[in-house]
Amino acid sequence: MRLTLTDEGATKALGARLAGVLRTGDVVGLEGDLGAGKSTLARACLRALADAPIEVPSPTFTLVQAYRFAHLDVWHADLYRLTAPTEVDELGLEEAREQAALLIEWPDRLPQGLFPDRLTIRLEWQAEGRLALMAAPSAWQERLSALSLGDKA
Repeated sequence: MRLTLTDEGATKALGARLAGVLRTGDVVGLEGDLGAGKSTLARACLRALADAPIEVPSPTFTLVQAYRFAHLDVWHADLYRLTAPTEVDELGLEEAREQAALLIEWPDRLPQGLFPDRLTIRLEWQAEGRLALMAAPSAWQERLSALSLGDKA
C-alpha cells in the first residue's frame, strides 16, 4: 500500500490509525532516512494509545522505551546506534513481544529473519510531502486497509 502524507498532520493521523489496529505480539518496522518522520509516526501512535498528549522521548540513546496503556503494552525501540545485529539480543525484544507490541525504528539493524511477520512502513520524501510505503504479511492484510487515509498513491 502507498499513501501520500501531505504534511506532518497526515503522518500523525497515520500513527493514530496504527494505534487503532495494533495488538499484542505485533511488530511494526519504521524505515526511512533521518528526518523522514519515523519518530513522528511512533509518537502519534503512542499518544493515541494513551489518549493524551504524553511525553514520548526518543529512544535513540536508551534504545528502548516501554509504555503501559490500558489495553496494550508497547515497546518503542530505535536501533540506529547499534553496530551489529547481535546487539539486538540484549534488548529483549523477542521476549517483550510475548506481552507487548513493538514499534522499531531502523529495523534494518535487526538480525536477518527476525520478525518476518512484521508490518513495514517506509517513509520517503517526495514533492507532495512524504510517501508511506507499507508492506505486510497476510496476517496484517485486513488491518492494513484501516491504515488508509483515503489517498492511495
